[in-house]
Amino acid sequence: MKTATLIAAIAAGALFAGPAAAEEAKPKGEAELAKLLEGRVAGEPQNCVQTFPSTNMRIIDGTAIVIERGSTLYVNIPQHPESLDDDDAMKIRRTSNQLCRSDIVTTFDRTGGFYTGNIFLGDFVPYKKVEG
Repeated sequence: MKTATLIAAIAAGALFAGPAAAEEAKPKGEAELAKLLEGRVAGEPQNCVQTFPSTNMRIIDGTAIVIERGSTLYVNIPQHPESLDDDDAMKIRRTSNQLCRSDIVTTFDRTGGFYTGNIFLGDFVPYKKVEG
């Protein structure tokens, strides 16, 4: 009985800390994304983005997934960006060499390898450098 109570208390504490930690990461993540997009202009949102060959992908805490393809940055703000954690690794189930909003993205803790959640992608907004 004590074990069940202890587990419930730990779980409640984790749930309580979760939203607060996400709120702290949000302004930092938004500032990081804004800095990354300085001097760039948004293009037309897309359902999919080509990811092969040679693509860099990263998570910005509590904010977005950024995909670098050549000189273009594609920003995807998922349905629940507060769940994004740059300490997580992404496993993507897809059927082509594109990443699409319908693809299944699962996250895992980098060090422990345990499941941390699913990401439901939004549109991919391309950002290109302003010429001039």
